[in-house]
Amino acid sequence: MSLSIKINHESVGLRLDQFLQEHYYKEKSRSYVQHAIKEGYVLVNGIKVKTGHTLKFDDLIELEAIETKSLDLKAVDLKLDVIYEDDDLLVINKPQGMVVHPAASYHEPTLVNGLLFQIDELSSINGVSRPGIVHRIDKDTSGLLVVAKNDVTHQALSHDLSEHKIQREYIALVYGKFTENEGTIDAPITRHPKNRLKMTVASGGKPAKTHFKVIDRFELYTLLTCQLETGRTHQIRVHMAYINHPVVGDPIYGPKEVVGKTGQFLHAQKISFFHPTKKEHMTFTADMPQEFKNIIQKLMSDSV
Repeated sequence: MSLSIKINHESVGLRLDQFLQEHYYKEKSRSYVQHAIKEGYVLVNGIKVKTGHTLKFDDLIELEAIETKSLDLKAVDLKLDVIYEDDDLLVINKPQGMVVHPAASYHEPTLVNGLLFQIDELSSINGVSRPGIVHRIDKDTSGLLVVAKNDVTHQALSHDLSEHKIQREYIALVYGKFTENEGTIDAPITRHPKNRLKMTVASGGKPAKTHFKVIDRFELYTLLTCQLETGRTHQIRVHMAYINHPVVGDPIYGPKEVVGKTGQFLHAQKISFFHPTKKEHMTFTADMPQEFKNIIQKLMSDSV
């Protein structure tokens, strides 16, 4: 073991992951610390414990040096659509169908592979498999996300994300008609108890809040803007299904119906954040994909 720590009275009652991030992994994300605990690099009194383990007086924490496992990530020319770039960060318009970062179960080129080809420096906070990745959007959701080039920028952006200071606005085509013009869905989200690929609304889940406004109404569908106050996995898709207006083309939470050529009609069209180095608020927008436009134009012409 590379380091042993005895818990004193001041740290009694803290979560293990919180304690480690605040005192020993200040440069790393909470997910990095939780990964270290889950992989057995952290022991409490000689045994492996959960990330939320509550510390007790005289607990002995043993930290082992975390091995950096190479995933043999290759740089791939994906011709990423870079909306903005400076010395600290960049904003990418991700196409529909592209996964953000590699995983053990996914072996096709991801956004990260494209970043490695186009960008010389990326932050290391989220480890070798997620260089630069501050937040994600789903594979079949298109649109904007911000990428950090260095750890200082990454930390600042991650902090603002956790404090809900980064504003993200999506445009979504959903099933059904809305009587209201705007509203807020405030419903906690957690992993589905039977299908681990899905999320669901359930008491005891993590707080989740989505604000929506109606842009246009059609016979069978409604076009919305959705603004995230929190950023849970599949949040807009889960919340829309929860109020019986699933996103069109969403095979997991909506009808298994193909509308148009491909994918779900959900696009991250706007992102606003405070630049940690330039000390100014920045806002970027990206138009919806052409396929999305074509469907909207057809719905508009049909309703005339």
